[in-house]
Amino acid sequence: MSRLTHEELLASIGQAYYLDNRSKVEIATEHGISRFQVARFLDEARAEGIVHIEIRHPGREAAIDAGALAHALGIRRVVVVKNVGDELEQRDLQAHAVAGELMRDVRTGMTIGISWSRTLDLAARHVSELPKCNIVQLAGALPVPGGGNPLELVQRLGRMGKGATWPMWAPLVVDSAATANGLRRQPEIADAMGKADSLDLAVVALGAWGPNLSTVWDRVDNAVRQEALANGAVAECSGRLIAADGAPVASDLDARVLSVTVPQLRGTPTVIAVAHGNGRAAAVRACIAAGIVQTLVVDEALALALQAATPARKGKSA
Repeated sequence: MSRLTHEELLASIGQAYYLDNRSKVEIATEHGISRFQVARFLDEARAEGIVHIEIRHPGREAAIDAGALAHALGIRRVVVVKNVGDELEQRDLQAHAVAGELMRDVRTGMTIGISWSRTLDLAARHVSELPKCNIVQLAGALPVPGGGNPLELVQRLGRMGKGATWPMWAPLVVDSAATANGLRRQPEIADAMGKADSLDLAVVALGAWGPNLSTVWDRVDNAVRQEALANGAVAECSGRLIAADGAPVASDLDARVLSVTVPQLRGTPTVIAVAHGNGRAAAVRACIAAGIVQTLVVDEALALALQAATPARKGKSA
């Protein structure tokens, strides 16, 4: 058996079976396991959210009026990306849309902050041009299977923007508040976190506080998860937790996170946020209530969930 982590093994088996059309017997032989183990691992990959299966029924799509949805949500703009069956293709489509919004809104001399997620990592690769601008890393590193790293993302955009960069040489989540405080005193980290006070534009990813809906959820123990839930957390943005009414959630996690804060994002004139899947609808509404979303990039499933749960507002949008 090849030396893979368990999650990487699940992803490899899932790709071989669902995308490469290989049989369970072939996969079992390759990995030195039984076909019954392959079947069990496929079930586990789906249960853990590593493999997603979606069935779309032609002709059943509901109409989505992105302008009306933005007005109903009270934000400037909603960009809706079609749903496709393949998760990697889905992420790439949304990344392409995020890159387009960034290039649309950036102006010469701006200071741009960007957080990290697999979608945002791809988005940086789709950015084809930038005027001269400065780039700030908004969150520390959180390695995930199939992802790059935020330092490379910032450096890539920095080379394109030909301005100054403020990398954050730290993990997103550390083991204690004392460790986080020590890192915050490091000059390079302090400079990056302080620069987030004066952003012109930020790009972030939104998660929901629950299993398979936030990469941070999987990196903390159950006591931290439950404390945050008890304190009302429904959304997660760059490791910061947000309640349904938009208020930041105080928890042990907040003291251990090295990233942009909710007040810093609230003070940023333009925030482009990306999210996908109807399970994140409540989280998106919480982040909008927090005042940290002006442009929202979503897939059709999430747009429909938001549309169904958001009453229309009277009058014209601002």
